[in-house]
Amino acid sequence: MKLASKSFAENQRIPEEFAFGKADPKTHVALSQNLNPDLSWGDLPAGTKSLALICHDYDVPSKPDDVNKEGRTIPATLPRVDFYHWVLVDVPASMTRIRKGDFSSGVTPRGKPGPDGSQGTRQGINDYTMWFASDQDMSGNYFGYDGPCPPWNDEIPHHYVFTLYALDLPRCPVSGIFKGPDVLAAIRGHVLGQASLTGVYSLNPKVKV
Repeated sequence: MKLASKSFAENQRIPEEFAFGKADPKTHVALSQNLNPDLSWGDLPAGTKSLALICHDYDVPSKPDDVNKEGRTIPATLPRVDFYHWVLVDVPASMTRIRKGDFSSGVTPRGKPGPDGSQGTRQGINDYTMWFASDQDMSGNYFGYDGPCPPWNDEIPHHYVFTLYALDLPRCPVSGIFKGPDVLAAIRGHVLGQASLTGVYSLNPKVKV
């Protein structure tokens, strides 16, 4: 299997138009265009009946104490956890590409609608749902893609892994509102092949990407 993008190359910086947040010299961060990137794939295994796409950041601080706090930094030594940015299932096996902005354009306060997506797909909720849970203006279910917005005071760049799974199932066995880990558990034993693409992003001007 192959997975590629016209939006960014393997282990290269993700352009800010595909991010939830962009650097701002006055406020540290501002809302960005939040477009989903272009993705294309090929060489699917024989017997592929549907595809699932998951994007996660594995560099998220395990403790929020220092996140976006003036005069403080998030040390590189802090243990990290996963944060899911996109959970897309029931992608037709005949589909070979997702175009830039097809699934996300702009930041939608309280989240985009779901789970039903275009072309028969379904979208899970991403982890901004959890992040904004206590925010009166932003809380809601964040379905579909919402791009990078790592802490602006993190000492390390964040890595965003887009993984495409070829499944022997015509429909992913999840229902209702589902998350990334739900999909990963449901497709266990049904993955015929997979391919990944990793992009890098930071809002800290002191961090080189």
